[in-house]
Formats: sequence, C-alpha cells, structure tokens
Amino acid sequence: LLCKEFRTERNHPIVLAFDSGYLMREPVDGVAKLDHAINAGLLLAFMSVKAGDQVGLFGFDSRVRLYLPPLGGNAGFSRVQRRSADLDYSHEETNFTLALTDLTGRLNRRGLIVLMTDFVDTIAAELMLENVTRLAQKHLVIFVTLQDPHLQKTAAQRPERLLDVTQAVVAENFLRERAVVFEKLKRLGVHCLDVPPE
Repeated sequence: LLCKEFRTERNHPIVLAFDSGYLMREPVDGVAKLDHAINAGLLLAFMSVKAGDQVGLFGFDSRVRLYLPPLGGNAGFSRVQRRSADLDYSHEETNFTLALTDLTGRLNRRGLIVLMTDFVDTIAAELMLENVTRLAQKHLVIFVTLQDPHLQKTAAQRPERLLDVTQAVVAENFLRERAVVFEKLKRLGVHCLDVPPE
C-alpha cells in the first residue's frame, strides 16, 4: 500500500512593495491610495503569517525608503505593522528602475512580490513595465492598483452637455490605456488586480 500525504507549502517569502510616489497621494473615497494599499497589505500580512509564511516590507518613490527582510511568526507581523507607519506620502515621481532593481538584489529566494502602485498612461508605464518584467522573471508578482470610481462613473454616465461628452471620451481613453498596460503585464506572467478601494 502507498499513502501520499500532501501539505500546504509554508515558509515562503512574501514582500509587500508599496509605491509612495505622488500618484499614491491621490484620494479615493476620501482616503489616499497609499493608505488603502497599506490597509490591504497589513491584512494580507496577517493572513500570510497565520498560514506559516514570512512577510517583508518595501517602500519606495524616487528612491528606496524602507526595507524589512521577510520574517515569519507574530514577531514578523508586528514588525511589518509598526514599520508600515513609517511609509509617508511623497511629492516625487516613482523611480521603478532604481526601486525594483534594488529589491531584486536583496532577495535571494524566489518569492511572492505584491506590488501596490499606480500609473496614469501607457507612456508613463513603459519604464515600469520593463522593470516589472525583469522582476517577474525571478519572482511571482502580483500587480495591484486601485480603480478610481469617479473615472468609471464619468466614462459610463449618459452625456447631457458637450462638456459631458468630452469628459466621457477622456475618461474612456484613460481606462483603455490602463487596460492595455494590464494586458501587457498579464502576457508577461504578472498577475494583475485593478480593484475598487473597498
């Protein structure tokens, strides 16, 4: 007789990477995007530690602001929770090349990288795409952005004036460009989440 026992793999490194550049200052539902991201990240960190994995923290904008190597157990979560308070809003543009190259150099083992960021259009996203692609060659990457309910509403509403038509067309173009970037990332093996803040 043969018996196989399967267990969930544990002790994997998970790094929560927070972009704190100027785009993450923008409020959505009255709360800055960075704060929404940190709340979601802390919940993910808590669940990951309970499942037996290690959680680390990485904060960046024009330069690397914070790095905590992945650590497991309750001490790992409380450390991430404490240090996430050090993440602050920045007026500077995000430098994905510097940040993601730095992160790749710090991680020895293959791990899960949860990248919480934002972008405006395909032109601004080109450099980001190149660096996320490089990161995804070695690690499993989840690319997380927040939807803007106002942008969705503007694109979907029924126009009554010429100004409404113009705003709807511009909003639709922004949404289409975002969809193009997500499609490129998915083809490169990156998992994408573009979700409402709640």
